[in-house]
Amino acid sequence: MNRVVSRSMNRSFIQKQKQRMRAVGVILGLLGIGLFSSWMAGGKPHAMDSRWIKLDKQGQPLAPWAGPWACILDQNTGLIWENKLDDESIHDGYWTYSWYLESDLGGKRVNKGMALGVENMGDCYFEASRCDTQDLIRHANMAKTCGRDDWRLPSVAELSALIKLDGRPGSATIATDFFPKTHRGDYWTQQTAEQLDAPFQHLSPGAYAVNFGTGKVYGLPHRNAAFVRLVSGAKTP
Repeated sequence: MNRVVSRSMNRSFIQKQKQRMRAVGVILGLLGIGLFSSWMAGGKPHAMDSRWIKLDKQGQPLAPWAGPWACILDQNTGLIWENKLDDESIHDGYWTYSWYLESDLGGKRVNKGMALGVENMGDCYFEASRCDTQDLIRHANMAKTCGRDDWRLPSVAELSALIKLDGRPGSATIATDFFPKTHRGDYWTQQTAEQLDAPFQHLSPGAYAVNFGTGKVYGLPHRNAAFVRLVSGAKTP
């Protein structure tokens, strides 16, 4: 099957998944109204994690219960994280990307002949052709998301620091009040994996991804389509 037909089928599948998730969102919203009413009647609200601060499109802070928000500031590290949406923009949480970088891990641009990874093997529809990590980074920086132009892939340590294992059963292992649209799947990091484990050993080298279903780190082939959450700010140890 050619790639155009494959992408069309994938888009149909993603749209159906989005419709299901929106229906679930309506139900959860109604439940939320019920919980709020209960709180107003004398109950207690769900405690919000004070580690995170929501930011608007210009990078200005919002109240914990406010929205919509474009980014999330981690007060522990000073890093700013991309928020994922459901709007078919570059920040849509359903899009996936192959791992491809035309810059070194310090963000310095390199000659395309020295680039690492595999171009355009993900599934995203905000433009006609490119679906890889480098193109997402380029778009986020061009748009100056939250007023920033230093967006990049996170390190394994940075992304793993978002793991939260005591969340709601069946939800992604992250603070979903601040990081909605996060899937129980693999999210790319910037770190390469020279030797992959079985069953991907013959596709080495690859890169590491953090799984927000298991909370574990896996080495994946560059060509795999995985999710991405970009980060802005100086790389943390």
